[in-house]
Amino acid sequence: MKIRRQKKILELVEQKVIRTQEELAEALKEAGFDVTQATVSRDIKELGLVKIPFQKDSYRYALPQKTVSAASIERLKRLFADAVSSYDQSENLIVIKTLPGAAQGVASAIDQVAFPEILGTIAGDDTILIIARDREQVPKILARFDEFLT
Repeated sequence: MKIRRQKKILELVEQKVIRTQEELAEALKEAGFDVTQATVSRDIKELGLVKIPFQKDSYRYALPQKTVSAASIERLKRLFADAVSSYDQSENLIVIKTLPGAAQGVASAIDQVAFPEILGTIAGDDTILIIARDREQVPKILARFDEFLT
């Protein structure tokens, strides 16, 4: 129940403007969850939700931002230019071929950047399997990779 409720909270915060715990509790009740303010408060803390400015003199709940340093992106660009020989895709999967021994470093750099379209990576010696969240995300991922190689 807790996992379903917290998943719903994340969905609500992404889709609606939720300014207070009371608004969140009401939205959860409308979605069929019987919650108290104390439960909502604990969920907010566990999920790491933050309040961000919204309009004039107002705040709303939001998901915490994952900050990616410029150095992480530059490292990935360098690794791509130096080690990636090719890549191809099928459905929501992307296969990257690298120089021998380089796949794990490139995959680690991809994971470090944490592209939201990428569910995960698996690396061998010279091959990386990237799982995209869905096949509609693949062109966006490939466009980024194309930029890294230019």
